[in-house]
Amino acid sequence: MMASLFWRGLIILPFLFVYVNGEHFLYPKRHVGKAELAGYKGPDSLAVDGGGFYSGPLIADDDGSAAGGNAGGTTEVKVENLGKVDGDNTNGNANSVESTQVAAKNGISNRNIVEAKTTFKGSWEVFVENAGVSAMHLILLPKINQALMFDATVWKISKMKLPGPPCRRIEGTNEEDCYVHSILMDVETGKIRPLRLNYDTWCSSGALDINGRLVSTGGYNNGSDTVRILDLCDTCGWEEYPGALGNGRWYATQVTLGDGRFMVFGGRDFPTYEFVPPQGQKNTLKDVVDFNLLVETHDPVENNLYPFVYLSTDGNVFIFANNRSVLLNPNTQTIIHEFPVLPNGARNYPASGSACLLPIMLKPNEDRRVIPAEVLICGGASHDAYAKADLQRPKVFLPGNTDCARLDITKRNGKWKIINMPSARLLGDMAVLPTGDVLIVNGAKTGSAGWDDAREPNLNPILYKYQTDGTGSKFTVLNPSNIPRMYHSSFALLPDAKILIAGSNTNPGYLDDALFPTEVRVEKFSPHYLDPNLAMFRQEIIVEKSNNQVKYGQKLTVQIRGNGEIDQQKLQVTVYSPPFVTHGISMNQRLIQLGIVEFNKNVAPNTNNIVLQAPMNGNIAPPGYYMLFVNYNGVPCRQSMWVQFLP
Repeated sequence: MMASLFWRGLIILPFLFVYVNGEHFLYPKRHVGKAELAGYKGPDSLAVDGGGFYSGPLIADDDGSAAGGNAGGTTEVKVENLGKVDGDNTNGNANSVESTQVAAKNGISNRNIVEAKTTFKGSWEVFVENAGVSAMHLILLPKINQALMFDATVWKISKMKLPGPPCRRIEGTNEEDCYVHSILMDVETGKIRPLRLNYDTWCSSGALDINGRLVSTGGYNNGSDTVRILDLCDTCGWEEYPGALGNGRWYATQVTLGDGRFMVFGGRDFPTYEFVPPQGQKNTLKDVVDFNLLVETHDPVENNLYPFVYLSTDGNVFIFANNRSVLLNPNTQTIIHEFPVLPNGARNYPASGSACLLPIMLKPNEDRRVIPAEVLICGGASHDAYAKADLQRPKVFLPGNTDCARLDITKRNGKWKIINMPSARLLGDMAVLPTGDVLIVNGAKTGSAGWDDAREPNLNPILYKYQTDGTGSKFTVLNPSNIPRMYHSSFALLPDAKILIAGSNTNPGYLDDALFPTEVRVEKFSPHYLDPNLAMFRQEIIVEKSNNQVKYGQKLTVQIRGNGEIDQQKLQVTVYSPPFVTHGISMNQRLIQLGIVEFNKNVAPNTNNIVLQAPMNGNIAPPGYYMLFVNYNGVPCRQSMWVQFLP
């Protein structure tokens, strides 16, 4: 109770000492010469009533459609014409997986649905019992196939001690923190390597550069204006550059541009953006650009932190905050278009819906002037959900949003197309699968982001069909986990097409006796396409006979081996950029379906060559590493291959 009162006290007196986990700390020290807005400055807490409105009506959960057990389901495979691409709101339980029909020699691409129908609703396994840290932030690193997980240094505790000195010296007190706050985990063996951190990563952002290094920005306290870099080697550790950013970036979003540069948007108290400086250099206030959208969308309880930011295929940047969205030209730094308001509540932190960029579909010998790009935003909460859950006594946990909204961001007359999910969800994550469908996982059904501010874990993932033939539902409810994944949960798509699930911490510290304890277990989820009865369709990429580095627009060959004859109509090749995942936002997650130019059968027994065209430029696929998947009958290959796109 005492801790709670102190946290609430920050709302009025932001410079009070705060009691957290039996320790005291001051709100982040202000950076001299860096302008700040007046307003609330407390960790992971917000202030007054948002005065918003309730989201749309709830519909009954469809959890009954999620059958238990991990056994394989019945399987049927067929090809149908793609009659409908956009969303519908019909009921049903279609379990089709789409692909693209190709003509090997003439460069013609016609969309078709390839259905590998199955009753399999996925399976769960606990991969690691104790990761040492709760994965507030998570990203899969290229080539080394290790998951980087980190939380925050502010609590000075985790579930793992550093293997030896030196310990971190805490700024201001000089006391020692000998706990691990960042790890690398081998996604096949579960082996863990601790990493040392000095500058606080709490609620930070990040993206991979052209060489696969993680470039992370912002955080809390001494980490708020820090840029940190992690390279790919067995002994690499964090390189930290405090003071590199012009503004502090706490709850900010980082996006990669088509030329490989990074921009970072927003953060608490800073309605601005800036370009991330090159390694070792520093920004000043002259490098910071005011961004009125973040002023105008700031509710009394914010609801516009961690904005959804995506690079469009035309080189413009899409930014969504609260319920509004714009296109920004990053070169002229001007807003060139504003889209219609998305109704029914707020979508960004602490309302905390989730979003993704839907698959970018390329044709062989691509020559279109505009490549369509769509965003999908699902869930969230009413504008006053945080005020009701965090400030009101007794707490009131308002129902989360049930809707999903889809928008083509390359159309200036684009409008939101809205359908309902089977159940309400906030604090969730959206993983774009190798097939192009979207797995919506983690989160809660009521409440808000914040400490102990959500209830009713949404244990059932749902599958969103990117394309349908118009006869079935866009959604399928999948088998539930038995581990609640609430605030601060995360995910990563793995090379074997499973989903790594980690994190969940609704507590300001590491607590085992809370309603939702701090979670350090790591799970793997096997989606529907990993039905054992579909294993016959899983191809093997012969890496040594495939091109793993290619320049934009050039051809690349991927060699596959499988069982029996391959029907090229049922082939689909996609590339996936691993996202930086935190707080329900997946920065730079991007799936691109490549055009198949040529298909050469039987170059060896049960072995075939696929000739593909790389994306034409960095606006379609920013430079760097991607996981290349070959899907057959809607079933991903046994292991993806890392491929690097270069200018």
